[in-house]
Amino acid sequence: MKEEVIDQSPPPDPDPIKTPNSNSIIHPRRVPFEHGLLPIQKLVFTDPIQTLAPIKQKLASSATNNRVGSAAISDALSISGDHARLVLETLGSVLHCESDPLVLANPDEVDSIGADLRDLILFLYIQSYKKLLPRTHKDSAAVADVWPSTSAFDGYLSALSPIQLVRSNSRRFMPSPADEEAHQLSYLQKHMANIVSLLAEPVEGEGDESSVLSMESFEHIGFLLHFGDKGSDVPSLSQATPFFANSDPDMPAVPVPASQVHDWLLKTIASALENISDRISGKENGPSDASDQDAAMTDASAALKKVSSNDRGPCIIEGVSKTSLFKQASDLKGRSVKVANCHDSVIYLLAPLRYATVYGCSDSTIVLGAAGKAVRVEHCERVHVIAATKRICIANCRECVFFLGVNQRPLIVGDNNKLQVAPYNTFYSNLEEHMTEVGIVPTINKWNESLALGAVDPQDSLSHPTGASDKQSESASCVDPDLFTNFLIPNWFAGETLGSTKDNPFPLPDPYMAVQQTNLKNLEETRKSLRETPLEENRKRELTTAFHIHFKDWLYASGNIRQLYCLQGD
Repeated sequence: MKEEVIDQSPPPDPDPIKTPNSNSIIHPRRVPFEHGLLPIQKLVFTDPIQTLAPIKQKLASSATNNRVGSAAISDALSISGDHARLVLETLGSVLHCESDPLVLANPDEVDSIGADLRDLILFLYIQSYKKLLPRTHKDSAAVADVWPSTSAFDGYLSALSPIQLVRSNSRRFMPSPADEEAHQLSYLQKHMANIVSLLAEPVEGEGDESSVLSMESFEHIGFLLHFGDKGSDVPSLSQATPFFANSDPDMPAVPVPASQVHDWLLKTIASALENISDRISGKENGPSDASDQDAAMTDASAALKKVSSNDRGPCIIEGVSKTSLFKQASDLKGRSVKVANCHDSVIYLLAPLRYATVYGCSDSTIVLGAAGKAVRVEHCERVHVIAATKRICIANCRECVFFLGVNQRPLIVGDNNKLQVAPYNTFYSNLEEHMTEVGIVPTINKWNESLALGAVDPQDSLSHPTGASDKQSESASCVDPDLFTNFLIPNWFAGETLGSTKDNPFPLPDPYMAVQQTNLKNLEETRKSLRETPLEENRKRELTTAFHIHFKDWLYASGNIRQLYCLQGD
């Protein structure tokens, strides 16, 4: 992400602690908070600084070139090898530096290449972050109109579960982007002294001069914070500061007292929080727009307008109801997406993506093109998700089916019920091109190797009875090969340049391939039998009419008739 150039001329004010100009506000990196939290109790520290300081020392003693592998992580944190590997894979998916060796590592190299110790410590620190609670929709009646009320199934769910907070007649909605940003900044503001302390090095001196931060270590705060919006040109976090901005690239910068770094960061965060407060108050006092997450969900034509975007945040697709929606690469531009509170719809996002979040959807099919970093599906009911991705996390869902081409083990967390997984089952003409662009390998598919963690998320803000954290999340079962079918994507690409993909790029496991071949053989035999059966013309017409009637009945019963109308409308 490019960032805005900060004026590097010497400031007239001798005070070295300057906040950036009004065109460059500091922002939290949302990705670690949205895709980087793991519900592993041993990673959630009640007092992070007291716990992580000795862990850092232990890890440093076994580090090579300041990097630590999975064996050292497993030993230092007293976690299993699988969980240590999960820590590295998750950290690699949310790192700020695209050139980091962990980001570029092949799957069989992850354990040995390991992570930079400073990034790892920051990643472990934020595991104590408590997520902002979903908020209640202002117009619950409008929501109930398009979303089924609480089902009888809810009575069987654990009373401990945060999913029950979401599933009620008054549906809960994702916090607004501004609320989330303010919550994350406030967390960083509160913990910044500890964060700086963990990155600092002790030196001879007293009081504020007893520890310093090098420019190299300071850059790792970029894991949590960044300046500027997309399209701006700040080359690095350090170049936005008054103490590193004019450093000679050929000379190592002089380390800065940790207290000075801390004070400057607090001022920039305070300025950003004030800016967010002004934006929120301005929105509350001004007219609402189509991207307002409290806008009531109405008919399909209005819902289709609820695709909001800005240069910095993800594209948000919200409130789509009883229709089909199609977005391709030119619409999403390699960005991240959030699909929220959509009901009884089919949504096609056929593009190369970084991150994708599906939140609070029901009775829908969502096709994600190629998500190179991570996918998170949360609080969904009776949803089919078809995704080619590097990694996926499924949280607090029920009666959902996931057709996956995934390079890392699917992660299942929270209170889930009746989940199913299956191999990837579709393609579109540009799929392989998009997968190559974002780094998804079609020869590796771990769709059936899911890893289930705790049923209680220690990062949520809810209270749970004693012992609840020991409960294991319900894992997923595999779709029966006899029930597995391919998903055909309509030809939405009229007038667009077609790619070279002609078939599913992920090889099907033998049982699924055998069923596919049997079904194709039966279909050909049926066609041949119909062609060769001698029938009078009126009987042929009757047979054709019967086929059409049954097919039309199926279209209406399955809801797929709506897709035909949408396709005709386009």
